[in-house]
Amino acid sequence: MKYTSSTPIKWRKYQSELQRTDRFRRTIKNLPLLILIAIAAVIVLLALIWTGLWLSDRWNQAGQKPPSPPEQELAAQPPEISRDDLPELLDEISRESAQLSDVLVCQNNGGQYTIRTTIDPKLQNYIQRLLNRSRTLQSAAVVLDSRDGRVIAMADHDSNGNRSNLNLKADFPAASLFKIVAAAAALEKSGFTPDTALYFRGRRHTLYKSQLKQKKDRWTTETTLRKAFALSNNSVFGKLGIYVLGQQVLTEYAEKFAFNRPIPFDLPLAVSPIAVPADEFGLAEIASGFNKRTLISPLHATLLAATAANEGRMPSPWLVETIQDSDDQVLYHADATVWSRPITGKAAADLTYLMKFAARSGTSRSVFRKLRRKKRFKAFELGAKTGTINDRLDRFKYDWIAAFASAPGGNKGIAVGVLGVHGKLLGTRSTEMARAIIDYYFRI
Repeated sequence: MKYTSSTPIKWRKYQSELQRTDRFRRTIKNLPLLILIAIAAVIVLLALIWTGLWLSDRWNQAGQKPPSPPEQELAAQPPEISRDDLPELLDEISRESAQLSDVLVCQNNGGQYTIRTTIDPKLQNYIQRLLNRSRTLQSAAVVLDSRDGRVIAMADHDSNGNRSNLNLKADFPAASLFKIVAAAAALEKSGFTPDTALYFRGRRHTLYKSQLKQKKDRWTTETTLRKAFALSNNSVFGKLGIYVLGQQVLTEYAEKFAFNRPIPFDLPLAVSPIAVPADEFGLAEIASGFNKRTLISPLHATLLAATAANEGRMPSPWLVETIQDSDDQVLYHADATVWSRPITGKAAADLTYLMKFAARSGTSRSVFRKLRRKKRFKAFELGAKTGTINDRLDRFKYDWIAAFASAPGGNKGIAVGVLGVHGKLLGTRSTEMARAIIDYYFRI
């Protein structure tokens, strides 16, 4: 008899039921965790979808041009302060140069402004002391960068203590400084050269009608334009005015060199007046500078020297570099410019040569010799023109120099204008003051 047992089958069934029950219990137990995982997965999925959409939008924008700003935003904003506003803003300085410094603070229309200037404080103070010790009745001095026209120093002195910026006043006879203008006209308009032969009678520093005749006799002396310029020969330049240049050309070149014209500047600068007559002796007086009607300011005189040093270019003088408000916002910024070019080409080079020859062999040769003896000035280009004349009543002597000094290579150069007004006793001559200024500037 064969026996079969049902026990193994029941056992397997029982074990299977136990496993299902156990899995169910574990699932119920882990249900909260599973729910959290599902929620997190949904959040991650949504984040990925949103990021993809955002990047797609950015890529689309990158391929497009940005929207144009409003038309008024494209236009350059005008400066808050223009150069025309400067004279009013700097009114106090225009009346007294002693207030000049490299940084100024002023109040205007309820606002406070910080003004940064082109002034070199060390040079400014040195020149002020020099003028104060000069024993002159009045004196004034200007130093410009001959290349761009920035005012490096501007000082004056009045023995009576009057507060007035003499450098801005065109109250002083130009004297032989006008020979710079007449020489430029002869070089450019009439084709003269520094070695053109010229003739004169009598002494160099006088001007009589008898000296202005064209005839040659045993009292006639031959010279050249460069020698006549260097030694300030009045009769030679008088005859140039009568027989070579004439009223029209003298007027033309006077205006080219800024006479009878307002010179743009940050402070109110007086116009230098000239009236060129038609009569012969009047023409001789104007061309030689031997008159008391042609007037000039010390700043204008300095520009004449700058023009000779700068290949005939007359820079626009400027003093204010920047202006900022109380929030340090820049309201004004200067731009250096060439204002005019009264003489060009070979004539401009010849004018520079005349000034250099005058400093070496002319009326200022002794003071410039002192500079050349110093090692630092051996290779410098030095040029100058002097001028001296009394006032109408012979009470005062006006003593001028317009000079330039350029370092080798043309990397650094200045123009200097100095005026001394002397009484019965002569104070320090303008030439000596100019030499001291040039020497000091290239030492600091």
